[in-house]
Amino acid sequence: MKLDPQKTNNMENKLKVEIWSDVMCPFCYIGKRKFEIALNQFEQRDEIEIVWKSFQLSPNMVTQPDKNIHQFLAEHKGISVAEAKNMNNYVTDMAKKVGLTYNFDTAIVANSRKAHQFSHFALQHGKQNEAEELLFKSYFTDGKNTDDLAVLLELGRELGFNTEELQENLASSKYDGAVSVDINEARQIGVSGVPFFVFDRKYAISGAQEVSVFLETIEKSFEEWNKNNPAKLKIQKGTSCDVDGKCE
Repeated sequence: MKLDPQKTNNMENKLKVEIWSDVMCPFCYIGKRKFEIALNQFEQRDEIEIVWKSFQLSPNMVTQPDKNIHQFLAEHKGISVAEAKNMNNYVTDMAKKVGLTYNFDTAIVANSRKAHQFSHFALQHGKQNEAEELLFKSYFTDGKNTDDLAVLLELGRELGFNTEELQENLASSKYDGAVSVDINEARQIGVSGVPFFVFDRKYAISGAQEVSVFLETIEKSFEEWNKNNPAKLKIQKGTSCDVDGKCE
């Protein structure tokens, strides 16, 4: 899928890949892993910047720690619990193929809004990709309530965040506006489902497609981006004087 070019400023001079996703989306975690497998095969991977964007599949979902996820899916889709289990088993098998463990029997029905705010906090502290990985693992593997402040503070400690600052930001919903901006932006560019990967605002991949599709798009996007973004000089710093007459 090709998008109309919409260049954005990139202070670090890297190819930007934006990923719209939802913590409660099983295909988003699978898509994340497939994208990462492709990225690891790309020689210039250090010249790519990844930004996670918020998207809510069920914005009105009420967090219910005591409700079985199979039951929620059955009610949400109007199917039987047995059919819901079969669907979840199918996705679990898909996840295994990329090294992920899904435990739907212990997954907690949780609204993802607060988790998205946590992701935006992590973005401001340079650890958004790591935060997304922990959120997905907490939801699908560890059976944690990702709408619970205590759980998010625990994840924050694991990432080395100042938990007092994190608690204050989550309690005040400081980044809720940023979540809304992402969701509105998704509507503007035509995102109707996740995961949705946008490369340099020129190409997009919808869904957890094959690794080869990701790699091909990364290579094509980078080749085009690189023509308009000459490589920066790699400077080895030593003793020198600057324009202000400071020498060190």
